[in-house]
Amino acid sequence: MKFKHSSISQLIAMIALATSGTAFASGTHAGGHGDGGETAIGKPGVAAKASRTITIEMSDNMRYTPSNIQVKQGETVRFIVKNVGQVKHELSLGTEKELLEHLEQMKKFPEMEHDEPSKVTLQPGKQGEIVWQFTKAGGVNFACLMPGHYEAGMKGAVQVGKK
Repeated sequence: MKFKHSSISQLIAMIALATSGTAFASGTHAGGHGDGGETAIGKPGVAAKASRTITIEMSDNMRYTPSNIQVKQGETVRFIVKNVGQVKHELSLGTEKELLEHLEQMKKFPEMEHDEPSKVTLQPGKQGEIVWQFTKAGGVNFACLMPGHYEAGMKGAVQVGKK
């Protein structure tokens, strides 16, 4: 049986497409997210060790309230995240590079579900939480990566002060 070059290319493309759907079905993706270890922005925290709770509201004006947060290096914070809008929103912690990479994945797979400890996706009127330990001084970004939300300005920053 002879295969034409275009048939082989189509077969390879179909295999790649089929396997890429499996990779994203679990909500994890390239970069090792979800392993529970320390990352460039810190690590998942233990709720019992949280030194304070900060409530962040997400709204349909594509803003977080508050959008700028100050914490101390080593501090564990419990974020209560509330979607006070009428559309689905998320809060993803990360470096700017990580968030922009994830934004591109969300454009391709807008219904992607997340189970990483640094992310929460919420339907309208719902609330969730992220418990995070900020182990490194510097800046940590957060954003809503639902298609169009980041571009509309739905982002914020956590400033992590040195011990």
